[in-house]
Amino acid sequence: MRAVVHGVLALLGAAAGVAGALIQGGWFPGGLLLALGGAAALFWGGALATRSRLGAGTPAGGWTVAVVLLTFTRPQGDFIFAAGAGSYLFLLGGMVIAVLCATLAPSERPLFAVP
Repeated sequence: MRAVVHGVLALLGAAAGVAGALIQGGWFPGGLLLALGGAAALFWGGALATRSRLGAGTPAGGWTVAVVLLTFTRPQGDFIFAAGAGSYLFLLGGMVIAVLCATLAPSERPLFAVP
């Protein structure tokens, strides 16, 4: 069951990376804030759902793989990320948010525990 949850979180992270890469350049600066907010919500939600740091790291890993693959240029000259401030803020901001969510992930008690 745990492997399925982490697999779904990784796929959601990859989808958030692709969607964020497309939206951040289209509607700057609102798209950048929306993309980073969505990534933060996914990373923190994964940490809360699994009550572990790995729960934040799994979607962050999927996000990172998708974003890194999108940084490569194709032989035809096509690219997703232009050399601009918005692209760099998206890449670096997403990495910082991933580290923050993994570091601050609550893991003391189960999510629905009654004290």
